[in-house]
Amino acid sequence: MISRKADASGVLSGTQSIERALWLLREIAAHNRGGSRLLDLSARTGLQRPTVHRMLKCLVAEGMVHQDADTHRYYLGSMVFELGLSAAPRFNLREICHPSLTRIAEATGDTVFLTQRSGLDGVCLDRHEGTFPIKTFTLEIGMRRPLGVGIGSLAILSALPEEEIKDVIASNHPRLPDHGLTPSSLLGQVRRAQKLGYALRESPSLAGVRSIGYAIRNGSGVAFAGLSLSAISSRMTEKRVLELAQLLKSEVRQIEKQLAAASEGR
Repeated sequence: MISRKADASGVLSGTQSIERALWLLREIAAHNRGGSRLLDLSARTGLQRPTVHRMLKCLVAEGMVHQDADTHRYYLGSMVFELGLSAAPRFNLREICHPSLTRIAEATGDTVFLTQRSGLDGVCLDRHEGTFPIKTFTLEIGMRRPLGVGIGSLAILSALPEEEIKDVIASNHPRLPDHGLTPSSLLGQVRRAQKLGYALRESPSLAGVRSIGYAIRNGSGVAFAGLSLSAISSRMTEKRVLELAQLLKSEVRQIEKQLAAASEGR
């Protein structure tokens, strides 16, 4: 949680103002599909509405946030997209992983996702549909959710050091009920993933869907992304789960080798 202290005059320092602005952007990103009301953002951040309104006005003026004229809801602005395009050549995880997503989707017929950790959240970077796609997607490209909610981010969370796992779950505690989870249930799923070597879950928000995920590590051995697959439960027998786990592991190893080679080449 960020610091909310002001100086003796009651005015926020520059650093604190930046922290709050970034916090608002993350909250808007997490609910970008449906948009966020001023009331929603104030409630989720714990900041006073006048403070949130003042910061949003500045973010809108800079193009970082857009307010719909009819609904008055806030969405990410065009400047965020432009900055993302500028950053893409340096952080090309999606480009490196896309062939793996394509191969898995073509080999299995199922839907494959790439998730990257962003602080306390997991963000969907890419998705590839197979020939047996799930018609109702709950995870769109760019969607942000608490780490551990999606199967890819559960794989990431499960591969983190023990103390960090507990810190992440504790920090996300207030947000978990919105996704049908509690700290204890999420920790139980983490323990299961650690035992199996991969994350496995029946989707809490999409009936009849089963998902499997495998963590991707950087050159230092730190889990920072996840490759996952979702399919209708009838296609995910126990035997097939083992086959899919091996397939994901094989692709992840290839991705990790490419990441290592890319790092050495810089």
